[in-house]
Amino acid sequence: MDYLWTPWRYRYIADAKKDEGCVFCEALAANDDAKTLIVFRGRKNFIILNRYPYTSGHVMVVPYVHSADLSACDAETAAEIMTLAQRSQAALEKTYHPQGYNLGMNLGKAAGAGVTHHLHMHVLPRWSGDSNFMTVVGETRVEPEDLDATYEKLRKALA
Repeated sequence: MDYLWTPWRYRYIADAKKDEGCVFCEALAANDDAKTLIVFRGRKNFIILNRYPYTSGHVMVVPYVHSADLSACDAETAAEIMTLAQRSQAALEKTYHPQGYNLGMNLGKAAGAGVTHHLHMHVLPRWSGDSNFMTVVGETRVEPEDLDATYEKLRKALA
């Protein structure tokens, strides 16, 4: 059996044991969208950049309501999650022209959720060859753009 080691993920595992607040609720409470990387606010959900992106443009659609349970979302919140995921995809297409997308939710620690107590959907643009040996061998992600530049591009595209 082959093993693929991902040591950079340890921070997520270690932090998952802590329950010192919610990064999404704290971002909303800060009321400083540029600092907290909230690129769009909808009626029931918001779109925020991932601080630890897998690719440039990696965003998350997050309900305002603090809950980890998808089945507890009211119909309007659940519908807007998908609407904002579609809007995110359109903005990413317009801005970055990716070759594909990953969309998904990880519900619970065992499923890989880095933030286990607040539901969120990832929307990631993908390109052939966007993952490489640097992450595994060098414990380093190669991102071609800093988060501030991504923030400005996507905020404009989502306006």
